[in-house]
Amino acid sequence: MNTATAPVGEQLRGWRGRRRLSQLDLALDAEISARHLSFLETGRSRPSRAMLLRLAERLRIPARDRNLLLAAAGFAPALPERSLDDPALAAARNAVGLVLRAYEPFPALAVDRHWQLVAANAGIAPLLAGVAPHLLDPPVNVLRLSLHPEGIAPRIVNLAQWRAHVFRRLEEQIDASADSALAALLDELRTYPGGIDRSADAFGGVAVPLVLRSDAGELSFLGTTTMFGTPIDITLAELAIEAFLPADARTAGLLKGGG
Repeated sequence: MNTATAPVGEQLRGWRGRRRLSQLDLALDAEISARHLSFLETGRSRPSRAMLLRLAERLRIPARDRNLLLAAAGFAPALPERSLDDPALAAARNAVGLVLRAYEPFPALAVDRHWQLVAANAGIAPLLAGVAPHLLDPPVNVLRLSLHPEGIAPRIVNLAQWRAHVFRRLEEQIDASADSALAALLDELRTYPGGIDRSADAFGGVAVPLVLRSDAGELSFLGTTTMFGTPIDITLAELAIEAFLPADARTAGLLKGGG
């Protein structure tokens, strides 16, 4: 399904299929008749803006694709899409910087929907030791950076486990968004060496640590993800802050300069 050009009914049908819902399931959830939904999907009826937004909510359609859905029906977008350096998003930029600095001395970075690096704090320096310069040329993809054999991968003690964690996150994103660029990224990452280990660790599968070799010894991190809860723009809706917090006291001490 090419959502950039597909008719509104075809987009609705495509998202419904991706969510594995029958027409009856979706109609009941949206509190409309299955007949009306059928007419919308086949183009026999023209949806209102409110109806499209209701169906998009039930189908968990991402903000960017909601705009495509609305555009296909001749409506204005639900959210604007601006570059993060747009003057209108100055307050948002300041908020991102504030959050990143608050995590220091622990590593934290902001990424877009394709895992391209948007901003980072000073704490990421220990993660980048020995990385090939070409992987740091903009735009930097942080997943490629972590799993590439010339990137961080040679220093990851539990590489097979970390690869499985990254792949699972990407698979979930692709399933939710149908993003072809993410699918291509996953295909690329799978060609890199490192194996796959999906077994549970000391955290019982609740979290997957990132364990790195360093000159001071092993550093162990747990990753956290922060999203903006009330986005005013597609760029912000797709922005995530990935922070790496110490998984043990020794790592915390080393990063704070106490070890």
